[in-house]
Amino acid sequence: MATGSRSGAGKSLIRATLAIHEPPKGKSRTPGSIIETFGFDFNPAQLSLTRRAQWKVTPAQTERKGSLPEFMGAQPRELNLEIFLDSSAEPTSNTVLKKIESLLACCEVTSTSVAAKQPSPPWVVFEWGSFSTARFTAYVSAVEASYTLFSTTGVPIRATCRLQLHEVPSKTAGQNPTSGALTVQRVHRVVAGDSLQSLAWREYGSAAAWRSIAEANGIDDPSQLRTGVELVLPAAEEVRT
Repeated sequence: MATGSRSGAGKSLIRATLAIHEPPKGKSRTPGSIIETFGFDFNPAQLSLTRRAQWKVTPAQTERKGSLPEFMGAQPRELNLEIFLDSSAEPTSNTVLKKIESLLACCEVTSTSVAAKQPSPPWVVFEWGSFSTARFTAYVSAVEASYTLFSTTGVPIRATCRLQLHEVPSKTAGQNPTSGALTVQRVHRVVAGDSLQSLAWREYGSAAAWRSIAEANGIDDPSQLRTGVELVLPAAEEVRT
């Protein structure tokens, strides 16, 4: 279980976040627009990251010590983590209840995906500072909530949530099929002076690529770009100029 307090953490502490996105449209593997950025009140005390390699062994009668195993491929990563929620300092608050509802909704189809006739739950990206090994696009396969403290009205004010995340693999195991370079998918937080055109020029070398950023984030009016909003920047091979 994570421990600590918001006031004693210090301004320099980087908190973990879980970005909840709309699933992509079509056959894209880049997450859609941001639904919600789930901020952690307390950073996880422990993460469990798993990756498996699949091998095939075919028995052979003529091989006394067994046949040579054949590598079939690497399986996607799995990340298990705990999220500790506590609003006991405000016993009338329903913050814990709302946050757990947001996490449970990660296992339900979104209305946007239903309207697009591609029903799917959200895709998520867990991020914690420079811990890049644990940062990948994933879906939530399970959410388990343990409520441990309640207000006098029965509203939960303390709980621990356990999440299981499964990686959504890229088409070419993270590489560009023509150049072999790593596929780049980033989330950019808008700062004062940013525009879709300036971001497109900086990221892709063409201001005309702003339409791809707009489509990936469900932006209808590019002139209404608010400071602080997080934008998904599609991989370069998915950008149309």
